[in-house]
Amino acid sequence: MKNRRVVVTGASSGIGAATARLFAAHGWKVVGVARRADRLAKLAAETGIDTFVADVTKQDDVDSLRDHLANTGGVHSLVNIAGGAFGSASVEESDPADWQRMFDVNVLGLKRMTATLLPLLRLAAATGHADILTITSTAGMIAYEGGAGYNAAKFAAHAVMGVLRLELAGEPIRVIEIAPGMVKTEEFALNRLSGDKAKVDALYDGVEDPLSAADVAEAIVHALELPGHVNLDLITIRPVAQAAAHKLVRGKLKTKGS
Repeated sequence: MKNRRVVVTGASSGIGAATARLFAAHGWKVVGVARRADRLAKLAAETGIDTFVADVTKQDDVDSLRDHLANTGGVHSLVNIAGGAFGSASVEESDPADWQRMFDVNVLGLKRMTATLLPLLRLAAATGHADILTITSTAGMIAYEGGAGYNAAKFAAHAVMGVLRLELAGEPIRVIEIAPGMVKTEEFALNRLSGDKAKVDALYDGVEDPLSAADVAEAIVHALELPGHVNLDLITIRPVAQAAAHKLVRGKLKTKGS
């Protein structure tokens, strides 16, 4: 994959950082994108990847990224990982500002990145294929109490990917969605629960092997390294302990009768 270049958003932490590392280990040319310059600098020093400081909620930043890519070799694959959840209050009590933040990054950020880089992806696809892969969530398929704002944002992101796949039909551009369930990363739940570590610990308490950022990165890289005519439209990935959004097993997994 040494001749293919991938842009990974949200590369400063969690799934984004793990994905950038894994692509680099597989020989891809990687451009890691995030807001936090210090985190990107550390990642670049560790992996040797290229980085670009940009906020996907700001069109000027995304335009600057596009121009940088156009002037330095283009792009074959876009991996939209930048996202987040803020707050866990009810519809009645939640803060609309939290909803605004979630829509800005999870939905409008996805739209900005995809629409702005699509002309460059088409250039790459003209001599092979290109990819648009987005991390959504099982929260975009099943609603749950306390999740309304995040549910709504991820339902919207799921819809965007479905529409995009239809709109790009006939072009050699794969549109891939990966929807993780429970993933334990260093920041996601802390951000959602306003930094309350006790609540974060309780969320994962007793759950045997929740997914890690590296687990999701493996699925992302695998999807893009399949032959160009193979499109994994939608991948749902959960830990074995999570049979469904409402069915989470706490305690050691064991066979019946053991």
